[in-house]
Formats: sequence, C-alpha cells, structure tokens
Amino acid sequence: MAITKPANSNASTSMHTRNLHRNGYPMAALCQAHPALSGYVINAKSGKKSIDFANQDAVKALNAALLIHYYGLKTWDIPNGYLCPPVPGRADYIHGIADVLARSNGGVIPKGDEVKGLDVGIGANAIYPIIGSQSYGWQFVGSDIDAVSVKSAKSIANKNPKLSPLLSVRKQPNKAKIFEGIIQPNEHFTFTMCNPPFHKSAEAAALGSERKAIGLKGNKQKRSGKKPRVDIQANTNAHTSAKAKPDISSVKLNFAGTGNELWCEGGELAFIQRMIIESVAFKTQVDWFTCLVSKSDHLKPIETSINYYGATKFLKVDMGQGQKQSRFVAWTFVE
Repeated sequence: MAITKPANSNASTSMHTRNLHRNGYPMAALCQAHPALSGYVINAKSGKKSIDFANQDAVKALNAALLIHYYGLKTWDIPNGYLCPPVPGRADYIHGIADVLARSNGGVIPKGDEVKGLDVGIGANAIYPIIGSQSYGWQFVGSDIDAVSVKSAKSIANKNPKLSPLLSVRKQPNKAKIFEGIIQPNEHFTFTMCNPPFHKSAEAAALGSERKAIGLKGNKQKRSGKKPRVDIQANTNAHTSAKAKPDISSVKLNFAGTGNELWCEGGELAFIQRMIIESVAFKTQVDWFTCLVSKSDHLKPIETSINYYGATKFLKVDMGQGQKQSRFVAWTFVE
C-alpha cells in the first residue's frame, strides 16, 4: 500500500500547501465580496473577526463569501436544510486528487477541461466541482439521487458563467447504483470522487448531529466565559431508549444535511464496498477511483477488497486540519 502524507511546509497548519484557506479567513475582504456576511461577523476572544459557527445562516454566508472571493463565483446558495460543507477541507480533497493525477503524469498536475471528474453525490452545494474547476480548469459531471440537490447544483452552475461550461449534473435513477446509469457507454473519466454517507441509519445520523450541536454550543459558551450546562450523557441515554428515537429532521446544525447526505444502509463501509465492486465494470472508463474514508478502522477491509478485485495500485492519502485527521483512498486498474 502506497501512502502519501499531507503536503505542507508550515508547522502551524496541516492543510495542503496549495489550499487557499491555510491562513484563515480575511473577513474584511470576504465581507466586501459578499456584503451579507457582515451581519454575522463577531469579535472572537482572540481579538480577530470571526462568525458564530453554531449558526447555520452565518456558515452559509461565510461559504458564499469564500466561493465568491476565492473561486470567482457571482452567487452561491443552497436550499434550507441541505449540507453546507466547510470549504477548506473540501479544497484539500481536490488538491490531494491533483497530486494523485500528477503521479501518473510525470509529476506534473494535469490542468484544463481535458481532465474530467465525476463527483458522486454532488449535493445541493456543488462544492467539489466549484473548487476543482476554478483551481485547475477541470471539467466535472456531478451525480445525485436527490432531485432537489440536482436542481440546486444545476442552478449554481447556470448562475455562474465561469462554472457553467465546466459542470453538468445528472440524476441517478437507481438508488442502489453508484456508477451505473451515470457513466455512459464510451465515456471516459480521469477520476471519480465521493464523500460517502457516514451513518448506518437516520437514528445514528440524528444522534451524531445532536452531539455535534452540543459540542458547538459548549465551545461557544467556553469562548464567552460561561460554563456549559449541557448533560451529554443524559442526551445520549434519551436517544438509546426505545421511547425516544431521534428525528433527524428536527436537528438544526450549522452544516445541516439531509438524510441521503448523512446516512445509507450499512453506513460508510458498505457504501464504499459497493463502489469498489461497481468500479470493476468501469475499470476501462476511469483512470482513478477515489473516495473519502471517515473511519480509519475501515481502511484495512477497503484495501483488501480493492486488491481482491484486481486493482493495480492502491493509495491512501492522509489529510489533516489542526487536530482533525481525514483521508481518502484511490485505486486504479490501469497498468
């Protein structure tokens, strides 16, 4: 197994060296790019300008400002309740893929619309195609099982002249399939990418979301000097009782997320295993298959499956932002 580590030269951050967000958020410039952000700016304890990351409206405004300021969009918005992803981490995945492609291209990152990527589960936000197309000129196809997500992603592309020539969006007609029904006969992709659903059920997703909300609330209280007054154990017990199953639709989060964005039958590992099996049928149409992996415990069975199905190369690419560690796997059938 080949392993690549985060490309960075700055001890203060583990973001990729080409990540435009390594040095924080320039709030003045962001507010100028997207004036709506100004209404959410606060003074952090450090003395710097920031936002309340527990407020999903503030996070959405920050994302819009980042995408307008750094990636040349004119406008960006998503429907209420849909996943509003943190931009810096999404950028790291794109730059990591660029490094993988460079390995097969004499160390040079291929640029331009001859490079074609498939974003499996583009979501309502279209975040990966935005970053990839505007950073490297790549062309993208985005797929999703959710009609609202497809409509939103198409709307983002149509409203942004720099993006529209490089992004097309397709609805996956069969929820049980990943590549089938999306990759057309004789169509070739340089790479595929995916941020798979993490949880195994709606209940697990809701519980995870509530724990995150509790953590964000506690962090906010600590920053303000107040002692958090949330009993996490009590909340956990409430959700494990037969009488109190959590309703995912009732959990309001800063990054939000609908059911299909957060969970699937069998969870992350089952989804990726299905992706590996399907990849065999499209091995002559895709140079590199890639997928994020949230749980490190899943890496060994994933590698075992990829090798079992005859991949010629397997890579694990580590990524990190502060104390948070993430990674994606990549495999190819090309000799």
